Amino acid sequence: MDSTEAALQKALGHVAASVDAYVSDLIEYTRIPSVSTDPARRADVEAAARWTAERLKRAGLTDVRTLPTAGHPVVVGRLHHDPSLPTVIFYGHYDVQPPEPLELWTSPPFEPEVRDGKVYGRGACDDKAGVLTAVQAVEAYLASGAKLPVNVTFLIEGEEEIGSPNLAPVLREHAELLKADLAVCADGGIHGVGIPSVTVGSRGLVGGELVVEGAATDLHSGMYGGAVANPLAALARIVASFHDERGRVVVEGFEDGVSPLSPEVRRALASLPGDDAAELEQLGLDGWWGDPDYTPEERRTVRPTLEINGIGGGYQGPGVKTVLPNRAFAKITCRLVVGQEPERVFEALRRHVERHTPPGVKATLSLLPGSGRAYQMPLDHPALAVASEAMGAVFGREPFPVWTGGTVPVAEQFQSVMGIWCLYFAFGEPDTGPHAPNEFYRVSTLRQGTEATVRLLAGLAQRPDAFRPA
Repeated sequence: MDSTEAALQKALGHVAASVDAYVSDLIEYTRIPSVSTDPARRADVEAAARWTAERLKRAGLTDVRTLPTAGHPVVVGRLHHDPSLPTVIFYGHYDVQPPEPLELWTSPPFEPEVRDGKVYGRGACDDKAGVLTAVQAVEAYLASGAKLPVNVTFLIEGEEEIGSPNLAPVLREHAELLKADLAVCADGGIHGVGIPSVTVGSRGLVGGELVVEGAATDLHSGMYGGAVANPLAALARIVASFHDERGRVVVEGFEDGVSPLSPEVRRALASLPGDDAAELEQLGLDGWWGDPDYTPEERRTVRPTLEINGIGGGYQGPGVKTVLPNRAFAKITCRLVVGQEPERVFEALRRHVERHTPPGVKATLSLLPGSGRAYQMPLDHPALAVASEAMGAVFGREPFPVWTGGTVPVAEQFQSVMGIWCLYFAFGEPDTGPHAPNEFYRVSTLRQGTEATVRLLAGLAQRPDAFRPA
């Protein structure tokens, strides 16, 4: 056994012996209520940043610093021991979603519990286990007594759950500090429980709030109904105009720049394992809905969408209040694919709203924070082959490429700002409930993900072509 293989085996042995410590760390990390969208939690978000920095130091990172931003801080940890080696930058986030509705949690969201081999708590899966998995892998390598086969940098932010509004400025301002040859994103997941996959693309995002206003104040519906335009009815007409009766988006200019799906992508999506009937039953549905020119999997992952996320206005209390409301609103988000620019999509929506606003009301569409472009890694990129081999060695089956319908803004920012590719390498399973009550992370996955990340580090060192620029 050569020294490289010996170091790898020692690192894997360290992982196997450290699972209890990993669980303890995840419990402690998850206990911090780092809800980035809630101003009342600012001190908790900062506490999570401090905890992250201390964990990086404990793992053996020699240069750890916390960078202030216009919002929540970014934690950076570096171990650059050989300038001749390539540098891998690990990305993750320590902020979490709000836990509400609290009454649906079996145990309190910020009092983590281990039940049936799972750590329950808000942020356990998204993304505190992901951050720890990458940190643990580096720590295990160092514990083997060998030097890391690559230089590493950690970039752990506190605003991913609100769209990473201050991350791109950090990448630009600290370009020299964060300079790297390949990014590895520890935020995301695999196709199924025990079913490994490598994510090769993610959708972008743009959102807006649509406000429709009528009279200067709420009115008596008996006295003014039928003579004054109703903002709720006007809003319903506007949002209904976004799609045709079969689910196609009919906003002019919405799909400008979108290319047809390649046969390669369509074949890859069609080959994914899964049980449509079982998933529909689990969701409580009797069928899928949407553009009939594309399969449900294509619509969920590689096609653009326009969704209404919230709608309101008028009286919401018990019983009857005969009011004609003066204001109504809707929250709208669009998932974008490669070729779409968030600003142009928003402008297309704005023009559409303008054209479809009925008389008697005023409609205003305002841009929401968190816009980002879609990201697509080349399917033949060598880093994907290394990632597949690392996962396959741990899970005992070959992974396959998948696309996520969600948005991780940093992937495209690594490409456009830093000129490097971003490899998704994360292990959250689809049943873990991120953003939902009773979120959890399996202890077994915590170990598997760490083992696979150790193997990834070793494999990347053997593939210089994995570090080609974007």
